[in-house]
Amino acid sequence: MMNAAVQHGHDPMKRESRVAPVRNPENWSPTSWRARTAVQQPSYADPQELESALHKLRELPPLVTSWEILALRGMLADAAEGRRFLLQGGDCAESFDDCTSPLISNRLKVILQMSLVLTHGLKLPIVRVGRFAGQYAKPRSADTETRNGVTLPCYRGDIVNAPAFDVVSRRADPQRLLLAHASSAMTMNFVRSLIDGGFADLHHPEYWDLAWVEHSPLQNEYRQMVESIGNSLRFMETLVGRSVADFQRVDFHTSHEALLLHYEEAQTRQVPRHWGWFNLSTHFPWIGMRTAAIDGAHVEYCRGIRNPIGVKVGTSTKPDQLLQLIDVLDPDNEAGRLTLIHRMGAKQVGKALPPLLAAVRNAGRKVLWCCDPMHGNTEALDSGVKTRRFESIRDELDQAFDIHAAEGTRLGGVHLELTGENVTECLGGARDLTEEDLSRAYRSSVDPRLNYEQSLELAMLIVRKRGDLRASA
Repeated sequence: MMNAAVQHGHDPMKRESRVAPVRNPENWSPTSWRARTAVQQPSYADPQELESALHKLRELPPLVTSWEILALRGMLADAAEGRRFLLQGGDCAESFDDCTSPLISNRLKVILQMSLVLTHGLKLPIVRVGRFAGQYAKPRSADTETRNGVTLPCYRGDIVNAPAFDVVSRRADPQRLLLAHASSAMTMNFVRSLIDGGFADLHHPEYWDLAWVEHSPLQNEYRQMVESIGNSLRFMETLVGRSVADFQRVDFHTSHEALLLHYEEAQTRQVPRHWGWFNLSTHFPWIGMRTAAIDGAHVEYCRGIRNPIGVKVGTSTKPDQLLQLIDVLDPDNEAGRLTLIHRMGAKQVGKALPPLLAAVRNAGRKVLWCCDPMHGNTEALDSGVKTRRFESIRDELDQAFDIHAAEGTRLGGVHLELTGENVTECLGGARDLTEEDLSRAYRSSVDPRLNYEQSLELAMLIVRKRGDLRASA
């Protein structure tokens, strides 16, 4: 985030020549999406009220900077070449009520802990991208919801309306666009302050501990890892005779789904030192499965901004369709521009993924492949509760690594829905959570998340899997 690029020698001005597009996108402006079909958008009752809120939003300070965005693009280009590994994680959907210091710091802690495990095990720098500070909108399968004969608009995330089932709460309120910006700004300010204050100092990873290490079956393995990293740093500093300053803090970036296009447009700006347009509400926006139509409004909007773009890829995606989408979003085959996030499900990834990998590989496309093992493994229990099984999440990741290895491509990242809280929303894991455990601490209003213990366990499993692949190569 702030000044993060310079911390590790990644001067954004030097990166510019590497990530600069060859040309401006043709026939594009921040508003050109309005001429296309825009799905998953709320219906605002008063257009003037909406425009008034958007006018205020356009005048507010940006949440990120262009040089942070360009630095991240360089890091993602490195990840695509195997020189880094992407860890993207956070809540399925943020809420305004969760904009509190304990929740934000715990969310940051678990991502830092996971990156510590991955750095130690993979022997690679980790690109840390939080799925927060803007993830306030959620796509829905229907525009309305009916309960006991009453039909109201569906809950589309706190940026649009509220989850309570009543007329006032479910009204699409344009003022929530401003609240989303304010909550995102407070979240990012706190994260920046924590990092600037040494919260992520690798000299003291023990400070990141959460309560899980006192109870988890993996506590000894994690503590040995922390001690090993501390000893290694002290050894290096003894050799050079001074503190290794680069390890006192880490790079951290934010991401959210570019779903609510009025909000994204209002934060899309030009800057003095770089040409083109940047979405300054986030470093790394992504396009979801429901909004990836080649001639749709979301693709039209994203093709014109200079941010790195993520695209969710599912079992219904065909090779020709994916190549056409890549042509639109990345016509000049720029390093670091596109991250393809496949989300197939453990039962279907073996069949659906190989043709897509082969098509992109044969086309010579420079993309970063990332696995989202969460969304394809969501299921509803007989009780109606949505959950995910840790075994299925791990199985999809295992298969993804194997499939990439077989196809001669590289899995360079993972995209997870997780929290730093002790929730019980996903089944299984080291302590084998059961259906009876779900009622103990099920807090998500949208999708089930990995808790902090399951998240750390998954990071350790990624390390072991990569080690197994290296050993068999």
